[in-house]
Amino acid sequence: LIMIPTTAHAIRIKDLCEVQGARGNALRGVGIVTGLAGTGDKSADALRAQEQMLRRFGIDVDSRSELSSKNVAIVTVTTIIPAFAKEGTRLDVKIQSLYDAKSLEGGTLMETHLIGADDEVYAVAQGAVSVGGFNADAGGGSNVRNNHVTAGTLPMGAFVEREIPSTITDGERIVLLLTRPDFGTARNIQKAVNKEFAPGSSEAFGAGAISVIIPKDKRSDLVSFIADLQDIDVVSEVKARIIFNERTGTIVVGGDVRISPCHVAHGGLTISITEFPMVSQPLPFSDGWTVETEQTKIDVIE
Repeated sequence: LIMIPTTAHAIRIKDLCEVQGARGNALRGVGIVTGLAGTGDKSADALRAQEQMLRRFGIDVDSRSELSSKNVAIVTVTTIIPAFAKEGTRLDVKIQSLYDAKSLEGGTLMETHLIGADDEVYAVAQGAVSVGGFNADAGGGSNVRNNHVTAGTLPMGAFVEREIPSTITDGERIVLLLTRPDFGTARNIQKAVNKEFAPGSSEAFGAGAISVIIPKDKRSDLVSFIADLQDIDVVSEVKARIIFNERTGTIVVGGDVRISPCHVAHGGLTISITEFPMVSQPLPFSDGWTVETEQTKIDVIE
């Protein structure tokens, strides 16, 4: 796929940059999903985790042989806690099977502590697992599968228990970080900020950072200043992109993407895209003129 190098677009600063210090932090944990329909783990660790969970609930287990892990799966739990998230804020959570469970469909995640890089608990997750697919087994070796069933989400399934402190200014300036560093975009942001506030109020540090001086009359209301700053329109040189999600089979095509003549082969599928010129002649004694156009031909062989 050959794509156009760059195209200019007017876009707000908030869609291009983040304020340094106002970033999210990754949280992770290991939990247990219960309520599966016989699609759980077969490992001994699942029985051990199940026994420990029951003992926390005050249920004594005489022998581990009394337990069965087919309705239980051990999963990893991950999320991103955004900057300034207060106690009680709800977060979306992703879960992934850790052992050999066949499916997490219909399961419920038990209370799981989510810790940060400092091994402190910042959120607690619990709730019904949403799986974006299915895996139906009809017996006799036949089954129907759609998408990935050993990973799922818990929409708004975690509560923040502790705020992570964030510092975004030294009292005089803030720094904007480009999510996709680009020299041209950084220069355009610098020019737009200087035009909006005052000459010399911003300075670009390379392709990824722009320092902005906070006007003295705005330092008492930093929230309004940052909101006004982020709403400034900037000409962005955005590259044409195509994004493939191999897990769900989704393809997202951005604006200004062109597919030039090419040949694509994958497994038993072959796609050929060719272009050839065609000449359109006007009718005799008409006021038209000869026009040459490009015609595209796509051949698919499976």
